Amino acid sequence: MLLDLSGVVYDGDTPIPGAVAAIGRLRAEGLPIRFVSNTTRSSHGAIIAQLANLGVSVSSDELFTPARAAVDWLARGGCAPHLLVHPDLVPEFAGNMFGDRKAVVVGDAAEAFTYAAMNAAFRQLIDGAEFLALAVNRTFKDADGGLSLDAGAFVAALEFAAGKQATVLGKPARDFFHAALAGLDCLPGQAVMVGDDAESDVAGALRAGVGSALLVRTGKYRAGDESRHAPHPNAVVDDLAAAVEWILARRG
Repeated sequence: MLLDLSGVVYDGDTPIPGAVAAIGRLRAEGLPIRFVSNTTRSSHGAIIAQLANLGVSVSSDELFTPARAAVDWLARGGCAPHLLVHPDLVPEFAGNMFGDRKAVVVGDAAEAFTYAAMNAAFRQLIDGAEFLALAVNRTFKDADGGLSLDAGAFVAALEFAAGKQATVLGKPARDFFHAALAGLDCLPGQAVMVGDDAESDVAGALRAGVGSALLVRTGKYRAGDESRHAPHPNAVVDDLAAAVEWILARRG
């Protein structure tokens, strides 16, 4: 089971009705779970603490985020990060200076997406730095209930200006889903993804070879999302509780 977090398990600091019990039901059935979030505003530890406050106990290896994937990439590539990320995410990269080569790392920096910060990243890129995008989501559901601009537009702006394509580390990147499943003794075709983003969660998972992907009508979902991106979801359900019903009814 691959479960998105924001919009599936919780909205802000509020659990989505039935979600905590649904996760408990999955655990009772013995289904291994990986929580796969594209959030780039919170550290690994902060997300685990947030889930604990909602009544969901999650171990460190059950949570997979683009920031963790980026640290692994930097280590393999022998690079030091030039960060354009949210201030709350900066500690995730503390001490991760793996070499003299630079890699620009872009996440959802929110108010830190200033002209000066974007221009500094641009100059690093044209000077030869590698380009890592933690995620390229178009929107996210904000605290006021409306959709807000996510990191994807800022990544696209830097790609356009620098003439350089970013390596995407989060959803919908194929390697992200495969890395999340590593160690589970589970082939991608045996997994199920549940998300509220038809593009990154659902279509991305299916293109990565995940067996099934369900779109929930919570979080950022808007009517018609299921037909906007291909491949289309295997099913569209009301919420995580309904997704668990769908999954268990078809469990082999």
